[in-house]
Amino acid sequence: MDKPIIAPSILAADFANLQQEVEMLNESDADWIHVDIMDGIFVPNISFGIPVTEAISNHAKKPLDVHLMIEKPENYVEAFYKAGAASISVHYEACPHLHRNLQQIKDLGCKAGVAINPHTNVQLLEDVIHDIDIVCLMSVNPGFGGQKFIENTYVKVRQLKEIIADAGAHTLIEIDGGVNQQNARQLLDAGANILVAGSFVFKSSDPKGTITGLKNV
Repeated sequence: MDKPIIAPSILAADFANLQQEVEMLNESDADWIHVDIMDGIFVPNISFGIPVTEAISNHAKKPLDVHLMIEKPENYVEAFYKAGAASISVHYEACPHLHRNLQQIKDLGCKAGVAINPHTNVQLLEDVIHDIDIVCLMSVNPGFGGQKFIENTYVKVRQLKEIIADAGAHTLIEIDGGVNQQNARQLLDAGANILVAGSFVFKSSDPKGTITGLKNV
């Protein structure tokens, strides 16, 4: 099988040395840089917004994978595109008009993603699976880094993989939350394509080595 796409989450980086952290990722085997945006409303935390995303983009040599954990994402999608996003994921739970949201993202020239919370059934995406480039399965409850991986995620990956195959779609499956060296192989075997890792990478004594380890798991 092809090697996974590794997308370290900048949310776990040292914000006092953000440029250095981005440059470290540039030099690593990371494929994307995952950027978590939190508004304190959709999730019980606030991370950072458009200016910080743009600052990251100014130093990044890897595509920015922007994950909007926010209410009314349609009001901000274009701004994040202009700030440097290559892919933008919105939450199913925040989008009563999901098809319209996906088309908005695609019209900007970005990959369009849908993130779903641990309690959300993957079958709810069946009718729009052809419009989705990336499904981001939350394997923790969104809002905070460093949480414990939810074991039911393996079941959801297999279910989603079957939906994608039955539809003949080309959607990629991204796992976000609690990913580490112990569960990465099982996630890939279940059908995942993209691994997001935050604390596991940035709290490591050798972040670049940890990224390489995930890439070659």
